[in-house]
Amino acid sequence: MAPLPVVIPLMVAAVLAAVGHSFHRRVLDSIALATSAGVTAVCGLLAVESTHHVIVYWFGNWQPSAHAHFPVGICFMIDPIGAGLAALTSFLVLAAFTFSWSYFESVKAIYHILMLVFLGAMCGLCLSGDLFNLFVWFELMTAAGVALCGYKSEEGQSLQGALNFAVLNTAGALLSLGGVALVYAYTGSLNMCEVGQTLARHHSSTGFLCVSFLFIISGFLVKAAVFPFHFWLADAHAVAPTPVCVLFSGVMVELGVYAVARIYWVVFSGAAAPSTSAIRTVFLIVGALTTIVGALYCFGQRHLKRLLAFSTISHVGVMVLGLAILQPEGLAGSAIYLIGHGLVKASLFIGAGILLHRFGSVDEFDLLGRCREVLPIGLLMALGAAGLAGLPPFATFLGEKTIEEAARHVHQPWIVAIIVFAEILTSGAVLRFTMRVFGGWGKARELTLHGAPHIDTKPETTGQHSHVPLFMWGPMLVLLLAACLVALPWAARSGIRQEIQRFETPGIYMDAVLLGKTAAAPAAKPAVAMLGFSWEQVIVLIGMIGLALGALASGSAKYRFGSSVARLLLRAQAALRRLQSGRVGDYVAWFTIGIAVYGALLVFLR
Repeated sequence: MAPLPVVIPLMVAAVLAAVGHSFHRRVLDSIALATSAGVTAVCGLLAVESTHHVIVYWFGNWQPSAHAHFPVGICFMIDPIGAGLAALTSFLVLAAFTFSWSYFESVKAIYHILMLVFLGAMCGLCLSGDLFNLFVWFELMTAAGVALCGYKSEEGQSLQGALNFAVLNTAGALLSLGGVALVYAYTGSLNMCEVGQTLARHHSSTGFLCVSFLFIISGFLVKAAVFPFHFWLADAHAVAPTPVCVLFSGVMVELGVYAVARIYWVVFSGAAAPSTSAIRTVFLIVGALTTIVGALYCFGQRHLKRLLAFSTISHVGVMVLGLAILQPEGLAGSAIYLIGHGLVKASLFIGAGILLHRFGSVDEFDLLGRCREVLPIGLLMALGAAGLAGLPPFATFLGEKTIEEAARHVHQPWIVAIIVFAEILTSGAVLRFTMRVFGGWGKARELTLHGAPHIDTKPETTGQHSHVPLFMWGPMLVLLLAACLVALPWAARSGIRQEIQRFETPGIYMDAVLLGKTAAAPAAKPAVAMLGFSWEQVIVLIGMIGLALGALASGSAKYRFGSSVARLLLRAQAALRRLQSGRVGDYVAWFTIGIAVYGALLVFLR
């Protein structure tokens, strides 16, 4: 089954490219739904099977023997983390196709083809055990993503968003390819585990390791939209079709963080031990800046899709902070947080699509009080805000608690404060939007959002829609339920933590991957209990409600403190807004500056 998550969607996409133009719309929808459902089932089975042993699939049976350890062939390296992310990817594609059933009045086969290619590329990235093929799947994912972003090619804004997406990700990909070439020239191999063993065995120079590591991960940092490589993401979300945004924020950017984690732990962790402090410092800086900047941008938006996009940037920063701890516990927390965030954020984007379908807008002021007739959607969006706040029983709660415990263990308690700050702003922004458009709270033009640009978003559907079909709100509800239920197995046992701890014993883990041996994971401590609020969750809950009310009631003495805080935050966001120019040349300049600064920090702090 190992290659099926990639083979199935790519083969179906090829068939549809050849004969799909002659199929009826509902036939195309049914084929796409069946394909994504089948891939979800296969990935789920692989995730379950890989908990017993690492699954290694060698294409063409080009596998190393016990006496010839050097790998020549290309392999899929399937563990619960990669297989679980592939299952999340296919599940979100299934949700997006389900939502699309009633969303688009007419859609051509090219939409289904691109979505299936996107699915195959993301699954390939999750499962690949080869550095060059990791780059190949990255490029295929970028190509399909750019085409989907510019799907409404007759609109200038759509083409501009796709151009920003393409240029920034291509610039990152070129550096990644250069880093892969450096490592291949030094080690003579592209297999991730073999490269890791070779680098650790030959005691490579610290400067070479820092440069090659930064080059390889640069493309994935752009895909993850970390600061200052984040500018393209909001522009792409504002113009991409809503089902595509479900995948962009739900899993695509998170895969960038996953790829960075996998590259570090499998390839560089053994050889880069002398530079651990420098790598941790750089990742902490990247994570903190991304978290804070994304949260400030998020709170100052009135366009729901851009608001959610900047929220994604902020929460990616939280995942990077978990990775920056460079401990299995921190990485486990980021993995759990990633899955919970992906499900919650996908549900919120579906909510945005419902509003765009029903009312023709996602602007906070344009929708003031107009959405009372679809109040159940508002209740689901309020639950989504609770998920972004990391409140129980959402998986984001368990992930956040695991990251915070790991941060305290390495004497970095300030990480907790940054996470709390980001969750208050991002969840407060979603709650403010929900209370204004579904409850009619606030004025038509609030001083607290003065200066937030009005973005003209054209409806993605035509005609008058008097109701919301089951195929549209059903996936939203299912995703929120999944975001709660997915954390329950980890609350009972620490399977994912045990699997991540294998990265701490690279010799055992690499032998398991290269030769298919079973690797026994070290014993793990019990997971954090799922029930009960800690002081951090109490602060977040009070903060998100107070900030939302303060922003909505800026002229009321009753909420004077909340209004003052909201005004202060929005002034900070207004200063940052100038950086989001929309010009791709500016974004490339920031990319160049970011790579230079992070590279200098890695070299001088080593």
